[in-house]
Amino acid sequence: MDLALKPPSRRGLLVTGLAPLIPQLLGSAFNIWYNRVIVIPLLQSPELRDRFDLTVLVYNLVVFPVAIALWLRLVFSLRAHFYALLRGQSVEPGALDRARRRVVHLPWTGTLVGGVAWMLCVPVFLISLLGVGHPLSTPLLWHLPISFIVSAFIAVTQSFFLVELASHWGLFPVFFAGARPDQMRDIHPLSLRARGLMWAISAGICPIGSLMLLDFAPPSPAGHPVWFAMMVGSIGIAFGLCSAVLISRLVAEPVDQLRRAANAVAQGRFDVQVPLTRADEFGALIGEFNHMIVELRDKERLRRTFGLHVGAEVAERILARDPGLSGSEQVITVMFVDIRNFTARSAERSPAATVALLNEFLGAMVSVVEDGHHGMINQFLGDGFMAIFGAGLERGDHAGDAVAAAQGILRALTALNESLVQRGDKAIAVGVGLNTGPAIVGSMGSPQRMTFTAIGPAVNVASRIESLTKVLGASVLLSDATRTALLEPIELREHPPQAVKGVSEPVRVWSLG
Repeated sequence: MDLALKPPSRRGLLVTGLAPLIPQLLGSAFNIWYNRVIVIPLLQSPELRDRFDLTVLVYNLVVFPVAIALWLRLVFSLRAHFYALLRGQSVEPGALDRARRRVVHLPWTGTLVGGVAWMLCVPVFLISLLGVGHPLSTPLLWHLPISFIVSAFIAVTQSFFLVELASHWGLFPVFFAGARPDQMRDIHPLSLRARGLMWAISAGICPIGSLMLLDFAPPSPAGHPVWFAMMVGSIGIAFGLCSAVLISRLVAEPVDQLRRAANAVAQGRFDVQVPLTRADEFGALIGEFNHMIVELRDKERLRRTFGLHVGAEVAERILARDPGLSGSEQVITVMFVDIRNFTARSAERSPAATVALLNEFLGAMVSVVEDGHHGMINQFLGDGFMAIFGAGLERGDHAGDAVAAAQGILRALTALNESLVQRGDKAIAVGVGLNTGPAIVGSMGSPQRMTFTAIGPAVNVASRIESLTKVLGASVLLSDATRTALLEPIELREHPPQAVKGVSEPVRVWSLG
């Protein structure tokens, strides 16, 4: 689940190119108002007024169009790569790297172009007015730069944030698809600290500084200074609030996305992915968060796959412990189950039919042992399996669980045989051997490949007892150790002590009565 709202748009370049338009118009509107109310009345001769109007006309017909053309050229120089990436075509790595850097630096580029265009007004207008040959009043020398400085700040700060928002929306998803912008070298995105500083300047220093400049500037005869100061302060505060709204969106949106993604992960959903459209600290945070999600997803897939191989309960126990090569001695009950005469039966069937029958049998047995009686099947042994009861559990009646599982196996086998006979197949007979005793239980093998199993004399004896089921004609045999470990007595039939390979004394065995 991707938290991105929309796929990349073909209008990304156009939206980014037009992003500074409204801030620049607002800055120009403030400048026009300021000049009409304050500056023009300070021009003390018709020649100065005519020169001022001419300079405004020439500047707006020459300098600003040049700045606009330069900005649009910088944005639309990305067009070829932009549309190639949208079409899924490959771009030469070096060219793509350069284009990505330009995308990251577009807010700074727009700020530079707009700032230079505005700040050039101060020397150009002063030089133009001085060329008339009439002296300029001190108030004019104050208010003319103030009008351009405040207007420039209004236009440039709002343009920076709007270009940043537009590029995050329209350009980053295209140029950084499958890549992390925060890991690029030699880039200079606006940091969170600098963003906070810019907000402070926009919301506080801009209106306060404007009022301070007006306070130091000689009063203009054109208007009441108190009302004029209130107007300038109100405009500065309004634009400061606009900056705060833009910055809060640039900061709050990724925080909200991360919060929603974290809630999804907490609910066990690992398909979440936060869109990475930032090159600043938020970009690094989102990138690492997405990387963490991928690792969690892989681990969850490994856990589920691991559970299919060793059983879900076994997998949980192994993953809850140190997965290194280790083991602990525990008293457990071991079960061995084997299908009788399966080799001869397999010779009469195709390999596919043999595997299908074996899977059907083992599927029924796994359900009985693991789902119904707290055991864990940790090894499939051809036509049988080995199961462990009591490993890692606080339950003390693992012998009772094993005997109950053996009884459940016989019941499940009866149902399976009925199905086989109905299909015209032969019934299956099994031998089940149980033994209780100490064994080393844990992960064993090499650092490259491990298995979770039990090793010890108790395991070997259980295997030998299963082999005795053929000799004694019993479906289920259990050792005297298992009988003794039962917390609740059950009806059993004792057999004569049996010689078991690897054991010096004959072993007492019992079958279900």
